[in-house]
Amino acid sequence: MNAVIIGPPGAGKGTQAERVAAGRGVPKISTGEMLREAIQQGTELGRRAKATVEQGELVGDDLMIDIVRRRLDRPDARGGFVLDGFPRTVAQAEALDQMLAGRGPLVVIEIGVLGRELMRRMAARRICSKCGANAGPGDVTCRRCGGELVLRSDDEDASVRDRRLQVYARQTKPIVHYYRNRPTFRSIDGVQSPDRVAEDIGEAIDSALQTAGSTS
Repeated sequence: MNAVIIGPPGAGKGTQAERVAAGRGVPKISTGEMLREAIQQGTELGRRAKATVEQGELVGDDLMIDIVRRRLDRPDARGGFVLDGFPRTVAQAEALDQMLAGRGPLVVIEIGVLGRELMRRMAARRICSKCGANAGPGDVTCRRCGGELVLRSDDEDASVRDRRLQVYARQTKPIVHYYRNRPTFRSIDGVQSPDRVAEDIGEAIDSALQTAGSTS
């Protein structure tokens, strides 16, 4: 199962991608977590991405495509994956299609949430200060490493949060149109409880895979 979960910042992509990956036995690949971890560790990738991420902008296509291509070539992703945070531009979506040639259908799930709710969620969400993992609902420490939870640097300033939504509308929303007419595209109402959203996503994935099988 190859899946992509897309939606605006604050829609809950990371939380839902983790649940899908665990339930389907495939790795969750979060480009955002990979970048934040690199920034915290001060790696070459982190230094290249730091200023861009903290200003609410998107890291360049070439760098992101290279990161994802290398990750999808690892053995654990050969049986499928759930991508969170990629693709974020049409160029990245086109590159992903090329990467997946001969690897089965791509299920695309869009989580829809309105702007005011997104701003509220972004102001409240936390990540781990050590490993950069997203905190889940009710977490007081990181589930992965036990680290302290802190506000994301790109969520601290209201103007940066607003800029991120503008960037999404300008650069990422077009990929919804890129995928919308595919038989394996599904749209989910994200203004529900996390459990209900997870149920809807599970049903949407099963439906999309069934459709892909019947048309192959």
